[in-house]
Amino acid sequence: MGKIKGLINGQGKHIAIVVAKFNELVTRRLLDGAMDTLQQCGVAETDITVVWVPGAFEIPRITRLISQKPEFDGIITLGAIVRGETTHFDYVCSETASGVAQVSLNSPIPVLFGVLTTNNMAQALNRAGGKVGNKGSECAIGVLEMIDVQKKIG
Repeated sequence: MGKIKGLINGQGKHIAIVVAKFNELVTRRLLDGAMDTLQQCGVAETDITVVWVPGAFEIPRITRLISQKPEFDGIITLGAIVRGETTHFDYVCSETASGVAQVSLNSPIPVLFGVLTTNNMAQALNRAGGKVGNKGSECAIGVLEMIDVQKKIG
C-alpha cells in the first residue's frame, strides 16, 4: 500500500487570500499569520493576492470567482464571525461554511477554510495569534500541502 503525503513548498506558487473586513482587528492578524507563513515557505510576496470583502458572507462568491482564474494554485479564506445577541451569527456561519465548501468541492484548486466562528472576541483573538495559535498560518501550511497532494494524485 502506498502513501501520498503533501510537501510544504511554496516556491512558484500563486495564492489568493480572501479576507473579510468585518472584525478587522481579528482578520488582519489572521492575514498577517497567513502572509508570514506563506513567505517562510517560499511563496514570493508578489505571488500572493489579497482580496478584501465586506464580511464573511461575501467570501464564498469571491472565492468562486477566483477559483476560476487559471493563475492561482490555491485559495485561503479568512474571516471572523463572533456570536452576538441574535441568530444572525448562526445564519452567517452556516452559509459561509456551506458556500466555501461548495467552492472547494467544485474548484480545480484547493480552498482552505480559515473563518473563525467564536462565542466572543477573546476566543477569536486567541485563534488569531493568541494562546491557540493562528488559523491564518495553519491555512497557509494547509493550502501548500493540499496543492502538493492534488498534484501527486493527478
